[in-house]
Amino acid sequence: MSQPEPHPLNPQDCLVALMIAVSVSDENVRTVELVKIESAVNNLPVFADYDADRVRVMSSLVFDLFEQEDGLDALFGLIRDNLPERLFETAYALACDVAAADGTLQETELRLLEEIRYELDIDRLHAAAIERGARARHLRA
Repeated sequence: MSQPEPHPLNPQDCLVALMIAVSVSDENVRTVELVKIESAVNNLPVFADYDADRVRVMSSLVFDLFEQEDGLDALFGLIRDNLPERLFETAYALACDVAAADGTLQETELRLLEEIRYELDIDRLHAAAIERGARARHLRA
Protein backbone atom coordinates (compact mmCIF):
# COMPACT_ATOMS: atom_id res chain seq x y z
CA MET A 1 0.00 0.00 0.00
CA SER A 2 1.47 3.33 -1.00
CA GLN A 3 1.36 6.29 1.31
CA PRO A 4 -0.16 9.54 0.12
CA GLU A 5 2.22 12.40 -0.59
CA PRO A 6 2.37 14.47 2.63
CA HIS A 7 2.76 17.74 0.73
CA PRO A 8 1.50 17.33 -2.82
CA LEU A 9 2.97 19.72 -5.32
CA ASN A 10 0.80 22.30 -6.97
CA PRO A 11 1.44 23.26 -10.61
CA GLN A 12 3.50 26.30 -9.61
CA ASP A 13 5.69 24.10 -7.38
CA CYS A 14 6.39 21.96 -10.43
CA LEU A 15 7.39 24.99 -12.49
CA VAL A 16 9.70 26.22 -9.73
CA ALA A 17 11.21 22.76 -9.23
CA LEU A 18 12.06 22.51 -12.93
CA MET A 19 13.65 25.96 -12.95
CA ILE A 20 15.73 25.03 -9.90
CA ALA A 21 16.70 21.71 -11.48
CA VAL A 22 18.04 23.52 -14.54
CA SER A 23 20.01 25.91 -12.35
CA VAL A 24 21.45 23.06 -10.27
CA SER A 25 22.15 20.78 -13.24
CA ASP A 26 25.64 22.15 -13.87
CA GLU A 27 26.45 22.08 -10.12
CA ASN A 28 27.01 25.83 -10.16
CA VAL A 29 23.92 27.80 -9.12
CA ARG A 30 24.54 31.28 -10.47
CA THR A 31 23.08 34.44 -8.98
CA VAL A 32 21.65 35.47 -12.35
CA GLU A 33 19.75 32.16 -12.47
CA LEU A 34 18.33 32.69 -8.98
CA VAL A 35 17.31 36.23 -9.95
CA LYS A 36 15.59 34.82 -13.07
CA ILE A 37 13.64 32.34 -10.92
CA GLU A 38 12.71 35.01 -8.38
CA SER A 39 11.66 37.40 -11.14
CA ALA A 40 9.45 34.75 -12.77
CA VAL A 41 7.78 33.90 -9.45
CA ASN A 42 7.24 37.57 -8.61
CA ASN A 43 6.04 38.77 -12.01
CA LEU A 44 4.44 36.09 -14.17
CA PRO A 45 0.66 35.56 -14.11
CA VAL A 46 1.06 31.79 -13.63
CA PHE A 47 2.52 32.56 -10.18
CA ALA A 48 -0.09 35.19 -9.20
CA ASP A 49 -1.37 33.24 -6.19
CA TYR A 50 1.86 31.39 -5.38
CA ASP A 51 3.49 31.62 -1.96
CA ALA A 52 7.05 32.69 -2.84
CA ASP A 53 8.29 31.13 0.41
CA ARG A 54 7.69 27.73 -1.24
CA VAL A 55 10.70 28.37 -3.48
CA ARG A 56 12.89 27.33 -0.54
CA VAL A 57 10.84 24.15 -0.07
CA MET A 58 11.17 23.33 -3.75
CA SER A 59 14.93 24.02 -3.63
CA SER A 60 15.31 21.54 -0.78
CA LEU A 61 13.23 18.98 -2.64
CA VAL A 62 15.32 19.30 -5.81
CA PHE A 63 18.61 19.15 -3.90
CA ASP A 64 17.39 16.06 -2.01
CA LEU A 65 16.24 14.38 -5.23
CA PHE A 66 19.51 15.15 -7.04
CA GLU A 67 21.43 13.38 -4.25
CA GLN A 68 19.55 10.16 -5.06
CA GLU A 69 20.53 7.79 -7.83
CA ASP A 70 17.17 8.03 -9.61
CA GLY A 71 16.40 11.53 -8.43
CA LEU A 72 15.83 13.02 -11.87
CA ASP A 73 13.36 10.27 -12.72
CA ALA A 74 11.60 10.92 -9.41
CA LEU A 75 11.44 14.65 -10.19
CA PHE A 76 9.90 13.96 -13.60
CA GLY A 77 7.41 11.61 -11.95
CA LEU A 78 6.34 14.39 -9.59
CA ILE A 79 6.08 16.80 -12.52
CA ARG A 80 3.97 14.39 -14.58
CA ASP A 81 1.69 13.71 -11.59
CA ASN A 82 1.16 17.34 -10.61
CA LEU A 83 1.61 19.61 -13.62
CA PRO A 84 -1.34 19.96 -15.99
CA GLU A 85 -0.47 19.32 -19.64
CA ARG A 86 -1.58 22.85 -20.57
CA LEU A 87 1.47 24.13 -18.62
CA PHE A 88 4.06 21.83 -20.21
CA GLU A 89 5.22 24.47 -22.72
CA THR A 90 5.26 27.08 -19.94
CA ALA A 91 7.48 24.78 -17.91
CA TYR A 92 9.84 24.33 -20.84
CA ALA A 93 9.94 28.07 -21.54
CA LEU A 94 10.80 28.83 -17.90
CA ALA A 95 13.49 26.14 -17.91
CA CYS A 96 14.99 27.62 -21.09
CA ASP A 97 14.98 31.11 -19.57
CA VAL A 98 16.89 29.90 -16.51
CA ALA A 99 19.38 28.00 -18.66
CA ALA A 100 19.97 31.06 -20.87
CA ALA A 101 20.07 33.58 -18.02
CA ASP A 102 23.87 33.58 -17.65
CA GLY A 103 24.47 33.86 -21.39
CA THR A 104 25.98 30.39 -21.76
CA LEU A 105 24.53 26.91 -21.95
CA GLN A 106 26.54 24.19 -20.25
CA GLU A 107 26.41 20.64 -21.63
CA THR A 108 24.57 19.45 -18.51
CA GLU A 109 21.95 22.17 -18.96
CA LEU A 110 21.47 21.21 -22.61
CA ARG A 111 21.05 17.54 -21.66
CA LEU A 112 18.50 18.42 -18.99
CA LEU A 113 16.55 20.63 -21.41
CA GLU A 114 16.55 17.72 -23.87
CA GLU A 115 15.23 15.43 -21.15
CA ILE A 116 12.52 17.97 -20.22
CA ARG A 117 11.47 18.18 -23.89
CA TYR A 118 11.21 14.41 -24.00
CA GLU A 119 9.44 13.97 -20.64
CA LEU A 120 6.90 16.72 -21.35
CA ASP A 121 6.49 15.65 -24.99
CA ILE A 122 7.20 19.14 -26.32
CA ASP A 123 6.76 19.29 -30.11
CA ARG A 124 10.10 19.91 -31.91
CA LEU A 125 8.86 23.03 -33.67
CA HIS A 126 7.39 24.47 -30.47
CA ALA A 127 10.60 23.66 -28.59
CA ALA A 128 12.70 25.42 -31.24
CA ALA A 129 10.50 28.52 -31.01
CA ILE A 130 10.68 28.53 -27.21
CA GLU A 131 14.47 28.10 -27.30
CA ARG A 132 14.88 30.86 -29.86
CA GLY A 133 12.78 33.21 -27.74
CA ALA A 134 14.87 32.47 -24.66
CA ARG A 135 18.07 33.04 -26.63
CA ALA A 136 16.75 36.35 -28.00
CA ARG A 137 15.72 37.56 -24.53
CA HIS A 138 19.14 36.82 -23.04
CA LEU A 139 21.53 38.13 -25.69
CA ARG A 140 24.01 40.71 -24.55
CA ALA A 141 24.36 43.98 -26.43
